[in-house]
Amino acid sequence: MELTIREMKRKDLDQILEIEKLCFPLPWSRESFLSELKNPLARYIVAEESFVLQGYAGIWLIFDEGHITNVAVHPRARGRRIGELLLVNIVTLAGAHGATAVTLEVRPSNHAALSLYRRMGFEEKGLRRGYYLDNGEDALVMVKKL
Repeated sequence: MELTIREMKRKDLDQILEIEKLCFPLPWSRESFLSELKNPLARYIVAEESFVLQGYAGIWLIFDEGHITNVAVHPRARGRRIGELLLVNIVTLAGAHGATAVTLEVRPSNHAALSLYRRMGFEEKGLRRGYYLDNGEDALVMVKKL
């Protein structure tokens, strides 16, 4: 089976919402994703295998910066480097749109994501105290220069 990276479409939302609920304590709503798909500054991609979504990623492209909004991989598909593939593609997309840096926030407790981001060249640049509403956890701000 071949994994394909492509642009997210409205028809993907049922599968996206399933992944979202499995990956995040405060999942985004259908309306949030619909709004993002209409946002001219936002780009979302999916990893698809045999018509089944395995993960997705999103980014806002503002002036010369990309800000990653989401990276999520379905639990059944973890350990296959799909997160890395999504991240490489979303960072490449940012660069193609003129971004000179990409930023993101991540929970300090999300060791798998932190390991991936560090491996991909992101560096810790700051802390947002009490950022996550579900438990008040701080967010590490990470940046990758392009």
